[in-house]
Amino acid sequence: MIRGISLLLISGLWLTGTSLQAGQVSVQFPNEPDRTETIRTFESGSAIYISANDFVKVLTARIFMNVARSKLVIYFGGHRIKVSANSSFVVIDDQVYQMPSHALFDGQDIYLPMRPFLSILHRRAAPGILYDDVKGVIIVELLAFNLTGISIEDKANGTVIRIQTTRQFDTQSLEAWSAKNRWFYLTVAGGVADSLTLRQARLGGVVRAINVDQVGKSAQLAFHLRSEIENHEIYHNREPSEIVLTLRTPLSYSAEKIKKLRDSWYIDTIVIDAGHGGKDPGTTGKYGLKEKFITLDIAKRVGRLLEKHAGAKVVYTRDEDVFIPVWKRTKIANESNGKLFISVHGNANNNRRVKGFETYILRPGKTDDAVEVAQRENAVIKLEEEVTRYDNLTEDSFIIASLMQNSFMKESEDLASIIQSELRKSIPSPDRGVKQAGFFVLIGASMPNILIEVGYLSNPQEEKQLRKPGYRQSIAQAIYRGIRRFKDKYEKVLTEEAKG
Repeated sequence: MIRGISLLLISGLWLTGTSLQAGQVSVQFPNEPDRTETIRTFESGSAIYISANDFVKVLTARIFMNVARSKLVIYFGGHRIKVSANSSFVVIDDQVYQMPSHALFDGQDIYLPMRPFLSILHRRAAPGILYDDVKGVIIVELLAFNLTGISIEDKANGTVIRIQTTRQFDTQSLEAWSAKNRWFYLTVAGGVADSLTLRQARLGGVVRAINVDQVGKSAQLAFHLRSEIENHEIYHNREPSEIVLTLRTPLSYSAEKIKKLRDSWYIDTIVIDAGHGGKDPGTTGKYGLKEKFITLDIAKRVGRLLEKHAGAKVVYTRDEDVFIPVWKRTKIANESNGKLFISVHGNANNNRRVKGFETYILRPGKTDDAVEVAQRENAVIKLEEEVTRYDNLTEDSFIIASLMQNSFMKESEDLASIIQSELRKSIPSPDRGVKQAGFFVLIGASMPNILIEVGYLSNPQEEKQLRKPGYRQSIAQAIYRGIRRFKDKYEKVLTEEAKG
């Protein structure tokens, strides 16, 4: 490692002293033995930091650098890797990992803690990239995945996990065992896992979550289970090529499973949130129609339909023109043991020609329009007395907060899609689709949750429509039918389980 420079601008501050030493680290390519590259580094004490720009050039990956916000996104091997200066978090495909030290910024480039960053990358996204402590070099080797997918089948006496492979693994290559806290581990010697695909597998049976690690030249799959298991079996099929893992559950689990499913899926309490209210009018149309009034009216209409025809208990976050803080709305939903959370809003746009309805799920916004809608709806927190509650909702911490609701993401997406389709059938307004954005009002809801924008009050024609009780009733009936379809679909699993 070549050393010499002892003056660096890091995070906007000039730091001097012999403890900071600039240099470089070599990169070797086993697949291209004649090729060598170098990456700029600096040392601080025992820690080595590598230049993100140099690292990306070595990988020939795509990079997005936001210098103003000191943020970096690397696109490599189908993965999206995000790092921010002054943050110890690495976000890979929406999974959050933490390094022991922060990434740093010199005004133009982000410097990454070499060993912890490469370790996370090796284990979670790029098994062919690692730091060789003996040689003191970074190894970049393009490896072909041989563990390419997972399917899970729920059986009467257990769960069958099938791991698709591109090569044969003998029994000596496979090791499986149960650990504490209902984790079950499978290590495949010589396995190279497509971690992105494997983690996105459809869960089922006793499997509630999947983690994937690359440990040296072995892949380790970890399955978080819903219950204890009595025993397991593992073997490799030749046609199709797959590792088959069978997890057998106790006989008593079947009855317990049905009861838990009934408790989990019986949608007996639905929380309807009428956006805005009281001192917060929300959007006001050209002709004076206030968002807070149409959201409350539609919310009550939906509630009456649910109580009358679905036999469900309805909880309103507000049932009159009062101001309810954003944080308190999901608190009400959780404390009432709600099974669904539906937030009703009206939309606005500087372009008065824009109109239509759209449904949102909680995720960082992907489009400028979605981000703008969320920013407008989130602006209500300025009217609250405890605004400091939201100080920590930076982009990174919001991602972490939204990931905590991952267990309801599939159901939220399904509910949003069903309601959007019912609205499309019922009202003569453009279908703007299901979208995702960072609405504060959805954060913390321990249940499937969506936000519906029923129309644009900024569009004079749509404002006139929303003034009509009959039009609002059509919207309410569509939302009710969507909830009823979702409820019937997910409660059907109880009947199927009862049949065995």
